[in-house]
Amino acid sequence: MDLLIWIGSALTVLGIIALLWCVKMVIGIRKQALPEADMRAALQKAVALNMAALGISGIGLMMVVIGVILA
Repeated sequence: MDLLIWIGSALTVLGIIALLWCVKMVIGIRKQALPEADMRAALQKAVALNMAALGISGIGLMMVVIGVILA
């Protein structure tokens, strides 16, 4: 079960790093002052990446909890 906890921790950290990268990306997009259509398309891509990062982080946390329960 230790392996499950470590893998879950790694996934959680990876997800949090990806979330921070999404925040940085959105700040950069907003500073570019793009036309509305281009900004909307770029932000939609950022939202998709944000949801993927949140999902990875959530799966990692679930793995940690299951590993702790089974340990």
